[in-house]
Amino acid sequence: MRFSVSEYVRWEDIDAAGIINYQAYLRFFGLAEVELFRSCGLSYRRLFDELEIWLPRVHVECDFFHPVTLDELLVVDAYFGRIGASSIHLHFEVRRSENRDVVVATGKYVLVAVKKGEFKPANVPEELRRALAPYVEEAIHYRSPAQPT
Repeated sequence: MRFSVSEYVRWEDIDAAGIINYQAYLRFFGLAEVELFRSCGLSYRRLFDELEIWLPRVHVECDFFHPVTLDELLVVDAYFGRIGASSIHLHFEVRRSENRDVVVATGKYVLVAVKKGEFKPANVPEELRRALAPYVEEAIHYRSPAQPT
């Protein structure tokens, strides 16, 4: 199962060429991430205060396939590709709302569970693992039409 959020490309998201700036995708991914966790019943406040787990990012990636411009409504699908002993792989696929068949960008975060305040890897708590399970699926790897084979 996937979780989706919709968001418009805003003025602050575009660059001098009039297309979305690569950094704006991190805003879109962050929005999808927090709402995906919330849909699992795990607000970050609950993770931090009750489970005493922090989830810092240790890896961030993004691939761009098609240019996106101001005021386009994008749909960001988010899902977990893998939940390891201490890491969580979170994947994103971005599409235009009017053409959901075309992926315009993809992204991935690797989050590592750490004990609150310690910054040492910890096992992903079983409660967290169970809550995320409905959104785990095999990751899809897309290739840009311009990428060499």
